[in-house]
Amino acid sequence: MKYIINLLILLALVALIVLKLKGNKEVVDNRVFHFNREQPIHVLTTTLKLESESETNQITGNFMPNRNTQVNSEMQGKIIAINFDEGDRIRKGQVLMQLDKSMLELQLQALDVKIEGLNTDIQRFTALVEADAIQAVKLEKAELGLKASNAQRATILEQINKTTVYAPFSGVVVKKMAEIGSFAAPGRPLLIMSDIGHLKFTVNVPESELGQFKLKKSYPISVDAYPEMKLMGKAIFIASQGNGSNTYPVQFEVKNTADQKIKAGMFGKLNLAESTGEKSIVIPASAIVGSNIKPSVYLVKDGKSALQPIVVSRRFGDKAVVESGLNVGDQIVTSGFINLYDGANITTK
Repeated sequence: MKYIINLLILLALVALIVLKLKGNKEVVDNRVFHFNREQPIHVLTTTLKLESESETNQITGNFMPNRNTQVNSEMQGKIIAINFDEGDRIRKGQVLMQLDKSMLELQLQALDVKIEGLNTDIQRFTALVEADAIQAVKLEKAELGLKASNAQRATILEQINKTTVYAPFSGVVVKKMAEIGSFAAPGRPLLIMSDIGHLKFTVNVPESELGQFKLKKSYPISVDAYPEMKLMGKAIFIASQGNGSNTYPVQFEVKNTADQKIKAGMFGKLNLAESTGEKSIVIPASAIVGSNIKPSVYLVKDGKSALQPIVVSRRFGDKAVVESGLNVGDQIVTSGFINLYDGANITTK
């Protein structure tokens, strides 16, 4: 009797396990995606036609500032004020630094007193010479002394003006090389300014391609750091002598963006479109499936996809020239390859 009860309990447990496993299988089946081979697959297509075999020849170069200058003081003296910091944008004529000019102003005051005395002497000597009371040579010496003092005064005024250092052009302070309290002297740089409002883009061109360039003509240039940015550069210099690697520097003037995103030292590419003059069937390289040895494309035939082997003669950029396997007027799939297979129902755009 006890054996029968145990057997019944065991059979009940087995039945519960079977029911549970069956329920789990149904849940899993409901969650798993079942591809419907009859449902059309949406793809993008293009109709083939003969196109010129053209490609873009890219020459790498780099951007340099239009001007990069060390700003010096023409006078020596102690720096008492600095009106900039590294990275600041500076306007042409803006006051950058002020040197101590107190000694020069004292010299100017003393000279003004001297000039006032000479003017008084000249007036007095003029009256005495007219009365034959003194020799005219005294008047002449006083007049010469006045001319020399006026010249000296003009020199001091010029020196006072030069104690103020102005920005020679509009640009950015690249490096600050002095502080308040330090000593300025002619030939000792105070700061380095760079003008990147306009840039110079330089490439080295082989002699076989030098004939493509003409002065004052504009050419398309791209920036490696900003691939979406398209610029035009005007040719301003073509070297008349090659460098050590048998290439010739060609320089272009490029206007920077309003926010000056392009920095000096960045790399870019000069883009030259070349055409062979021949026309062939050219397809997007992204439309090719399979390996490079056995490339294929999906043709569109009667609302279905058909895998078509092709022979590619060459590739350039993101395109490929088809030697055989396709004809003008064929419609091929260019996008939407997920779940796509030979003979699949498709809808096209």
